[in-house]
Amino acid sequence: MGKPTGFLEFERADRMYEPVEKRIKHWHEFVVPLGEPKVKTQASRCMDCGIPFCHTGCPVNNQIPDWNDLVFQGDWKTAALNLHSTNNFPEVTGRICPAPCEAACTLNIDDVPVTIKTIECTIADKALDAGWITALPPEKKTGKSVAIVGSGPAGLAAAQQLARAGHDVHVYEKNARPGGLLTYGIPDFKMEKQIIARRQAQMEAEGVVFHLNVAVGRDISAADLDAKYDAVLLAMGSETPFDFFANAPGRDLDGIHYAMDFLTQQNRRVAGEAQLPGTKEISAKGKNVIVIGGGDTGSDCIGTSIRQGAKSVTQFEIMPKPPVRENKALSWPNWPLKLRVSTSQAEGADVEYSVSTTGFSGENGRVTAINYVHVDNKLQPVPGTETKLDADLVLFAMGFSGPTDGGVFSALGLEPVARGRFKGLDANEQDYKLPGGGKLFAAGDVRRGQSLVVWAIREGRQAASAIDTFLMGTTTLPR
Repeated sequence: MGKPTGFLEFERADRMYEPVEKRIKHWHEFVVPLGEPKVKTQASRCMDCGIPFCHTGCPVNNQIPDWNDLVFQGDWKTAALNLHSTNNFPEVTGRICPAPCEAACTLNIDDVPVTIKTIECTIADKALDAGWITALPPEKKTGKSVAIVGSGPAGLAAAQQLARAGHDVHVYEKNARPGGLLTYGIPDFKMEKQIIARRQAQMEAEGVVFHLNVAVGRDISAADLDAKYDAVLLAMGSETPFDFFANAPGRDLDGIHYAMDFLTQQNRRVAGEAQLPGTKEISAKGKNVIVIGGGDTGSDCIGTSIRQGAKSVTQFEIMPKPPVRENKALSWPNWPLKLRVSTSQAEGADVEYSVSTTGFSGENGRVTAINYVHVDNKLQPVPGTETKLDADLVLFAMGFSGPTDGGVFSALGLEPVARGRFKGLDANEQDYKLPGGGKLFAAGDVRRGQSLVVWAIREGRQAASAIDTFLMGTTTLPR
């Protein structure tokens, strides 16, 4: 905890943002840091609540009250060590995690939770800038080797943990840079990519070998990996997008794209990286853009479209508009359903709730309008509400249905199974091992379905612990 009476003495204060008119003209992060003295004050608000409910909201098991107290005491270095003991990449989660820990904070009962995410990010950035976070190569090698397919947050977390345990770790990534959707999906204005590059350099110094521009199933077979390495971790994510309009009128018109095709193109442009061969350019400049889907991916499409110079941006959400304030008695300490306005939505998007797309209209093979209808609380069409809206670019941001094969699953005799509305590989959360008694493991979105970066990091760390146990009979790696 921080100062015993801090929550009574100090009001909640959080990071601010650059003005909209300024930030939409560039692709850099636009969060204005709070400053160390103010962060210490905010850390002092962590109260002696007896049961730290913030822990229930944190999948990576961050010891939140501990490092809040250390920050309040001014011991930033120990706070950084504590933070990194549970989270390999706190500078990432401090930027893009939705902060379920804050929703679970006891002070959130009064809508003034401790600014946990801001404190976390400040600790991580200060530690990295000060040079406190260095490579931790193992004292001795085990002689065991592990292949990791995919370098998203799950793959990276597992790779770092296993390398520090002394194993030879090889990460296979189909793109030119590691990071998965951290690098190619999340826009630079939310997280600049030198953050991932810095961690890559640290991991390489710890012994991790990255095989970039190598697609397993195309450039090297999954069976070869299975034969060559003592263990194989599949961490390819969940990249197959939902398409609820496959049979809708006008679906084949030009100008209708999946969100990730749009976002990854822009991230490559910002990085000066060549587009993939055969890529058809997607641009929002001067267009009426419709984003279908109300989640984080949809928000990223909004911010990207606005920065590209869209004429207008409208977001469609089939669900009803949430309440401005949740019923604490029913929701706390769980993640509440409430109205949240993202920074991208605040930049000038119109958001339409309770609407369902019925089809698309076009001219000369290109989309010109989207047809939709309003729905009731049971998501049923309301008669007489059919209408249309001009649309030159339509982006589907409705989530992901499961992993893509790419020749990996078929070569290994695997089949994703249903996990709710998603599909994932059939590995349990105890040992992350795939059925069959072999040496195959799975973690992250490829196992649990589309989820948050904090869950991916947790799964990567826990899978690493399970793999170390499998290879050595015991492990000192934390779960």
